[in-house]
Amino acid sequence: MQHRSPVEAVEIELIRSLFDAFVPSAIMTVLFLIGGVLIVEATGDPVLLLLLIGGSFASAVRPWTAWSLAPVARRQSLTFEQAKTLERRFAWPYYAFAAILGLFGVRVMLLPIPEGHMIVVCLLMGYAAGVAAGMGLRPRIANISMIVSLLPASITAMMVGNILYQATGLLAASFLAGGVYSLRGRHERAGKDIMLRLAFANLARQDALTALPNRVALREWFDEQIVTGGARGLIAVHYVDLDGFKPINDSYGHPVGDALLTAVGKRITHAIRASDMAARLGGDEFAVVQYGIETETEAQYLAERLAEAIAQPFQIEGHALRISTSLGYVVKEAGADGLDDLLGLADKALYASKRGAGAVTRYAAPPPDERRAVA
Repeated sequence: MQHRSPVEAVEIELIRSLFDAFVPSAIMTVLFLIGGVLIVEATGDPVLLLLLIGGSFASAVRPWTAWSLAPVARRQSLTFEQAKTLERRFAWPYYAFAAILGLFGVRVMLLPIPEGHMIVVCLLMGYAAGVAAGMGLRPRIANISMIVSLLPASITAMMVGNILYQATGLLAASFLAGGVYSLRGRHERAGKDIMLRLAFANLARQDALTALPNRVALREWFDEQIVTGGARGLIAVHYVDLDGFKPINDSYGHPVGDALLTAVGKRITHAIRASDMAARLGGDEFAVVQYGIETETEAQYLAERLAEAIAQPFQIEGHALRISTSLGYVVKEAGADGLDDLLGLADKALYASKRGAGAVTRYAAPPPDERRAVA
């Protein structure tokens, strides 16, 4: 199971916001194409035609990129490095279109066609507004896109036009400055809101005592990684129950018992791979889900490693404490059974361990004759 810092978790959520809506980009593509065609037909300018072709292509790539990357961005297992890579892949088509749109605006403003000036001003302002609304939580992308697209035409209008054009350019530049400033505050507020929301979400999915994931988090992880994630190979579910915990809890008190459970949780976490999942099910019961293994022996090794780790003495508040564990596990093809079914089978193996079959017991399906007798 991966661990993210609070800052990384917030950044991931902010990056995910880029992929929430790609319809405005598609609308802008259509409007740029329509407006550009009208201006090119009216002027016959070959430079504008080249910019129109390049801009239409770059603009069309934007919604396609957002749409194609959205499923990856929504994965709960998305790492910070993966999120930053997605952001870069998302940003480049936006930068390309912003640059072409800026050049298109400058070229139009240099031509003596007032009707074209009106259209291009509408396109530029509409684009900037759409960027601020859709990408405002990532101000770096938004600011670069708005500045590159809007500022060149604004400066051109102030330099080559009359007083009305100069005023138009000044107004556009002022709106741009205000937008850049407001995005900074919006980004900071959104970051604080997301951090608070994630904190509450983590509380609902985290065992308050051991800080391990709880049943809710285990189920969500299983659904994403195994059910919808298309995991292949074998999957093992280990059901762990502590032997001798209750006498320790009764003899030394609940604070010592709680500290012991926390220490057990840490040992379990250190014994598994980063890709595996450990959770506290309640009381002195824990579960470990191990997936992507190639042989059943790997599951057996982990089960034995867990039992050996827990069997080592614990130093809790000056007391040297020893406990053992009963562990049952089941190995199945990934995707063949649901989490509840696998936990149930591992639990059956656990009870076999408690009945004296051994500290570690693998679930074995009953013989066909017994299954028919039960049926």
